[in-house]
Amino acid sequence: MFNVFRKEILWGNRRLVLETGKIARQADGAVLATYGDTSVLCTVVSARQQKPGIDFFPLTVNYQEKTFAAGKIPGGFFKREGRPTEKEVLTSRLIDRPIRPLFATGFRNETQVVCTVLSHDLENDPDIVALVGSSAALTLSGVPFLGPIGAARVGYINGAYVLNPQRDEMAQSQLDLVVAGTQAGVLMVESEAKELSEEIMLGAVMYGYQQFQAVIDGIIALAEAAAKEPWPMPVEAAAAVAVRGRLKGLAESDVRTAYKEVIKQSRYEKVGQVKKKAAETLVAEGHDASLIGGLFKELESDVVRGNILDTGRRIDGRDTRTVRPIVAEVGLLPRAHGSALFTRGETQALVVSTLGTGQDEQIIDALEGEYREHFMLHYNFPPYSVGEAGRMGSPGRREIGHGKLAWRALRPLLPTKEAFPYTMRVVSEITESNGSSSMATVCGASLSLMDAGVPLTRPVAGIAMGLIKEGERFAVLSDILGDEDHLGDMDFKVAGTEQGVTSLQMDIKITSITEEIMKIALGQAKDGRLHILGEMSKALTAARDAVSQNAPRITQISIPKDKIREIIGPGGKIIREICEVTGAKIDIEDDGTVKVAAVDETASKAAIDWIRNIVAEPEIGVVYTGKVVKVVDFGAFVNFLGARDGLVHISELANRRVGKVGDVVNVGDAVKVKVLGVDDRGKVKLSMKAIDQATGQPIQADAREAAQP
Repeated sequence: MFNVFRKEILWGNRRLVLETGKIARQADGAVLATYGDTSVLCTVVSARQQKPGIDFFPLTVNYQEKTFAAGKIPGGFFKREGRPTEKEVLTSRLIDRPIRPLFATGFRNETQVVCTVLSHDLENDPDIVALVGSSAALTLSGVPFLGPIGAARVGYINGAYVLNPQRDEMAQSQLDLVVAGTQAGVLMVESEAKELSEEIMLGAVMYGYQQFQAVIDGIIALAEAAAKEPWPMPVEAAAAVAVRGRLKGLAESDVRTAYKEVIKQSRYEKVGQVKKKAAETLVAEGHDASLIGGLFKELESDVVRGNILDTGRRIDGRDTRTVRPIVAEVGLLPRAHGSALFTRGETQALVVSTLGTGQDEQIIDALEGEYREHFMLHYNFPPYSVGEAGRMGSPGRREIGHGKLAWRALRPLLPTKEAFPYTMRVVSEITESNGSSSMATVCGASLSLMDAGVPLTRPVAGIAMGLIKEGERFAVLSDILGDEDHLGDMDFKVAGTEQGVTSLQMDIKITSITEEIMKIALGQAKDGRLHILGEMSKALTAARDAVSQNAPRITQISIPKDKIREIIGPGGKIIREICEVTGAKIDIEDDGTVKVAAVDETASKAAIDWIRNIVAEPEIGVVYTGKVVKVVDFGAFVNFLGARDGLVHISELANRRVGKVGDVVNVGDAVKVKVLGVDDRGKVKLSMKAIDQATGQPIQADAREAAQP
């Protein structure tokens, strides 16, 4: 019934198994990829016909994690998987980025790649397995995919590179780097690092490239046995060839003139006018209007790329290494805990930091288990940032991806949770965009956090590099514009400090790039990053001495573990009362650590005193302030030290004979009491007669004698 093909290789001391022919046989390509005990089913389906009028490649990648893969039942009311998690979105992007440039030019049939995690051993991350499985499924499917690709995760532990480190090893690693590419070179890099040098980062990329060659060989071997008949390669229509030649004659000169305009909006307006004029002429001549958009973009690309390679001058007049003018400001928003406005050319990010308590941490329910995140970075890209009126809604894949990139760049420099017990949320609002808004977010977030008083180890900056490559000629561009990103061959983002790289992300639009180009790009990026850090230092050089006056002050104390329940009280009664009365927020950890947060120092002190009174043990001979909570015939019960009660016998109420307790005290009275002792049952004996209720001082013996009737 099943015609199963299987390829197994030993990779990173674990078995990688690629199997096809048993599951999802109606898909164009389907591979079950297994590494350790982590299994991902990867499928590919492409439409047989291209939809009319499409001038782009409609590729969709959906990575999805099923909770049954880890033996879990989903949380929530519906008990089924819902909208994609951040991890699923990021992994979908991770797979999309290296496979997209490898589809044949002109192939525009709708294509969907679906990766479903079926088993997770909680040791091997499914993202690499999904990448490899997707590559294998595409290679077997017959669609015009110019792969296969391989992928690997690289760690850096004790000065050595580690291939596909397991989950428990990542805690010791200074690097988390994912690299993907072909036999010819690297296509995609995604990483987080702890201030590693450019040399170590480049070495990690090349190490991963070398290690995934065995995976590519395995996929090729599987394809030789199980691949479907290849689809015909897309052939450019004769009409397109005719339109291309005519369009070049009509518009090339005007496009060159339009691209001499250095202001983005003015340039776009002039280019739009040239396009409109050319389109009207071509349609009047009887050419197909649907071909004009894509071919005009080709003409723009040829003009821009040729100018850079021939003259070394870019769209806005810069050379290949110069960074656009930078203005960095902090403290813009008076009520925010920290704020910064970072402007680089026509790209601008307004970044705001907010400090909270442990109650504000994000709870993440992942396949690996539930955990809490105390640092969040959210990136927003409203349509007005590019001068457009567009739909506003939930963050898309691009916004989630850019936010995570900036999050990775900053996280290695954050203080530990023990040293700085705050929850931190950073929001980046992109208010203008013309290239590399994610790196503007890194710079603005660094300044914003320092403005809020977060003690970053060092400031962090980021820069985006580009590439124009034609044959053997190439130019690496520092601080790319939006057009240079769209029309170029590489988007290479590097973030870090003056001491090293903290994050690196690279996407290639051509089939691969060489180690030489990456080395030049990293060196040029370092120069640009140091320049940007210098400009940022004009606004703020380090974190402020204290957190913002608008932020809660967190005071940390320790109490005995056996006293935790006394502070919480039955059903949380005591801790709720403390919070309601004082206005403070209180977090209690299992080890007895208590964090008290309040904007008002008086509220914080009141809550801390209350807690300390609850956990304190009464000392014999010490005077305390208390409140009468009950009156009986033989004395009065006084509450002191928070939740502790003691008895003042009627004989200890006053330095005279007391006939009725109510003659001296009533419920609700505030009194001074002295601890006389504690009996065998833990009952505390108190005295009022030895204390001057006005001053709280002990009464001298002769004064007590004079007071006797």
